[in-house]
Amino acid sequence: MRILGISAFYHDSAAAMIEDGRIVAAAQEERFTRKKHDADFPANAVAYCLSAAECEMTEVDHVVFYDKPILKFERLLETYLATSPRGFRSFRMAMPLWIKEKLFQKKLLRRYLGKLAGVKEWPGSLLFTEHHLAHAASAFFPSPFASAAVLTMDGVGEWCTTSLGHGRGKDLDILKEIRFPHSLGLLYSAFTYYTGFKVNSGEYKVMGLAPYGRPLFVQKILDHLIDLKEDGSFRLDQRYFDYCAGLTMTSPAFHELFGAEPRRPESPLTQREMDLAASVQAVTEEVVLKLARFARQETGERHLCLAGGVALNCVANGKLLKKRIFDDIWIQPAAGDAGGAVGSALAAWHGYLGNGRSPDGRDRMTGAYLGPAFDQREVEKRLTASGAVYTVLSDDDLIARTVDAIVDEKAVGWMQGRMEFGPRALGGRSILGDPRSPIMQKTLNLKVKYRESFRPFAPSVRREDVAEWFDVDVDSPYMLLVGDVLDRHRLPLGAGEAALFGIDRLNVPRSGIPAVTHVDYSARVQTVHRDTNPRYWELLSAFKQRTGCPVLVNTSFNVRGEPIVCTPEDAFRCFMGTEIECLVVGNCFLRKEDQSSNLRQDYKDRFELD
Repeated sequence: MRILGISAFYHDSAAAMIEDGRIVAAAQEERFTRKKHDADFPANAVAYCLSAAECEMTEVDHVVFYDKPILKFERLLETYLATSPRGFRSFRMAMPLWIKEKLFQKKLLRRYLGKLAGVKEWPGSLLFTEHHLAHAASAFFPSPFASAAVLTMDGVGEWCTTSLGHGRGKDLDILKEIRFPHSLGLLYSAFTYYTGFKVNSGEYKVMGLAPYGRPLFVQKILDHLIDLKEDGSFRLDQRYFDYCAGLTMTSPAFHELFGAEPRRPESPLTQREMDLAASVQAVTEEVVLKLARFARQETGERHLCLAGGVALNCVANGKLLKKRIFDDIWIQPAAGDAGGAVGSALAAWHGYLGNGRSPDGRDRMTGAYLGPAFDQREVEKRLTASGAVYTVLSDDDLIARTVDAIVDEKAVGWMQGRMEFGPRALGGRSILGDPRSPIMQKTLNLKVKYRESFRPFAPSVRREDVAEWFDVDVDSPYMLLVGDVLDRHRLPLGAGEAALFGIDRLNVPRSGIPAVTHVDYSARVQTVHRDTNPRYWELLSAFKQRTGCPVLVNTSFNVRGEPIVCTPEDAFRCFMGTEIECLVVGNCFLRKEDQSSNLRQDYKDRFELD
């Protein structure tokens, strides 16, 4: 039996295919259209999923959408009525779109699916699941646990913003909810907006900025913005927010409370923004810890599953792990809305259809390598058509040449196997570098990624070596846990260096792997496993044999504002549009100096800034 899950029409549209309960394929639409956070119907992602399952649309048994549009419309209508007349402008902008398209989403979906099936409207079984149930299902059902507490936290679905669930075998029950407008995700997004970043895109920048700041505003947030209870439940004082009635996140009262208007996007960052970021990060961590303690008490479970956009806050996840509230934690790699495609399909398989589940301790997301792959013949054909000059190498020579390039402090584009599902590059579509280099972090940010200089990079490390370098000794395949670099790898700071704060701390080497050591000695760790990504594991092994270091810098293969590359053509264009010096696609090895200068592109301003 085949079930197609779809997430669409808000942001990060995606599709996923499960076959007899097994996840066969999953991909985000943005990777095909090259439009960041593409919210349109995921026609390309669906077509890919059908191809991966080797079936036609007519052979799909059920299609499941990741939320219930009527409930969402009810929430919007009630919100506008409650804030009338202040919310009329927002109401006037939203209603035409809802009346034209979103309110009749069932018919719209059948038409989109019909195009793929070659008919006017797809006649098959079309199901809808609630947004947070889809999140919870995406967290629990692929996890290795037979039973677990399940926490979902995001901006808002239909009404729910936070939920506590209990998963046991094939059963998943939602026990408690926090409802709109009280939302941890929207609180974080309000500070994202206020510090000058883009909502639903720049939250991870706030997280990356936080270690440069001091949590000076924590008490002010707790005293005025959020009423936080011991069980993790909370209410937001709506006087300080404008997302219910207006078109912005924060209100004049918010600006008065913090003493200034929102930072203008792309203007210089000040210590104030860093302190605000540190403060909302600290409050978020406190809320997550309280919710987790309550989840443990309420369910009695020793394991926890997480999903929803807040679950992408890997710093909070790392703090949660260290508190040992639960014995083990599993986080859905596509924790945001894209993961709703997987969750909705699994919710139908186990919940609607009642199929059993036999967990055996394995992670059913299989490293999140669920996207398209290209065999060697296809790679060569596509690169040749793009005008690329390349050398085809044996497996051993390819690894050796790549290690040579990394040791020479070159940035290497690395495209191998299936594309990752979710926001992180995990060694399938990555840019790699030498973590020992004191200039690599700055070089990659400014000359390759064309992004803000303060942003950190993640280390990839072989699973068997992680405890030798970081205070993390658990599986972290999805780069969703932050740990600290161990003391023995840290460098002593001079008196002047130790006294620095804010952005002045950026260029001070703090460890033997400075390119992946953040200013607070933290690192967003990815453990690499031989069974899920053997070629990347072999590269790390060869780099360790050459240098004694089993760690590589791993950042996503894209520039700021661009979706992660999908195809060999995408990889070659990004290679030719940046200062990446080497490109490895399949067994093809490319050097920048061998390429025609006529194929050079200016990628610096090609994409809308995120």
